[in-house]
Formats: sequence, C-alpha cells, structure tokens
Amino acid sequence: MEAPEPRHTYDRIAEHFAATREHPWPEVESFVADADPAALALDVGCGNGRHAEVLADVADRVLGLDVSRGLLRTARDRRTDRGFAVDLLQGDAARLPVRTDRVGLGVYVAALHHLRPRERRIGSLDELARVLAPGGRALVGVWSTTHDRFDATAGFDTTVDWTLPGGETLPRYYHVYDPTEFDEDLAASDLEPVDCFESSGNCYAVVGPPSR
Repeated sequence: MEAPEPRHTYDRIAEHFAATREHPWPEVESFVADADPAALALDVGCGNGRHAEVLADVADRVLGLDVSRGLLRTARDRRTDRGFAVDLLQGDAARLPVRTDRVGLGVYVAALHHLRPRERRIGSLDELARVLAPGGRALVGVWSTTHDRFDATAGFDTTVDWTLPGGETLPRYYHVYDPTEFDEDLAASDLEPVDCFESSGNCYAVVGPPSR
C-alpha cells in the first residue's frame, strides 16, 4: 500500500509523535551554536518546534513551517510551555511562503526525505536557496543508508510504519539517501554546499545561497 501524503499521516499521529521528539538533535545544536546571529531564521518541517526553540536563541525572529496542522498545534503548545518566540505557518517545503533573500539561518532536517519524487526534493532545495540571504547558512539533514537499520548501499524509497498507542499503524513514505546521491541532489539544486558530513545514520550538509 502506498503511503499517504505526509500531511495526512502526521495530522493523525501528531500528539504521539511529538511526545517522542522532545530533545533537539545535537547536530542542530552544534550548527546553531557556531552560527552568526540572524535577523530571520527558518525551520522547515518544524514539527513540535524543538529546533525552532534552539533557533530562537540566536535569531531576532523565527519562522516554523510544517505541512501538518496537527504538528503545528504541538509546536504552539511547546512555545507556550517553554516561553520562546516563533511564528508558525502551515506550508509546503516545495513552495516556501517566504520572500527571496530573507533568511539568515535555516534548519531543514528530517523532512526532505518525505517528499516525492526526486524532482520535488530538488525543487525544495531550490526553494531553500531562493530564501537564503547573501551570507546565510542552513543545515539540511536526511535519513541515510549509513544508518544501522538499513542494509542497502544505494538510495531507495520505502515506507516506515508509525504505531499509535491503540495498535493502529500508519505508513510514512521515506526516501533513504546514500551519501553520494545526497551530494548529487545538492549539486543539482541551486544551493552551494559548504560542508557535508554523516552523523548518527544521517547525511548532513551546511549550505549557502547561490552567488547572485
């Protein structure tokens, strides 16, 4: 069975999913800690807001974007409970509702691999390139074949079930990247890779905007 679009699945599992995603990823914390302060930061696929909260420490304004209204509700709850500032928007990572050249700092992790097909993923990377300001930086992270749970060496499409407390399972689409393929998609986009690395079974890239 083909997995539904991410919005439908994450709306169904939002509260349970968010409860299992309390802490920010150390790779995001390290990236933000090394970054210059920014007037505007963007968290693409913000989920429950755990990384938007990290961005709020270094940016004057943070936008958190997610396709799922359910996850955005959990982000609003986190914002209220923990007292950080973020503007939350529902939107598509392949059509970012942000003006060109505005974002000084971006995080786009654990979301790109939910987009299909490849052309849409590259188009989403192009959108990130469009909104990044001159000198801006973003961290992109995706699931990788280097993760212990995978035996493959080449990138592939798959579904991964999420099981709710009552036993219901919902499939989620993933494109699992191999590191070379990830580099190729970055090269095919308008982004300028600054640094690419692997960590905790994921591929990461620190990227900047194209020269304009």
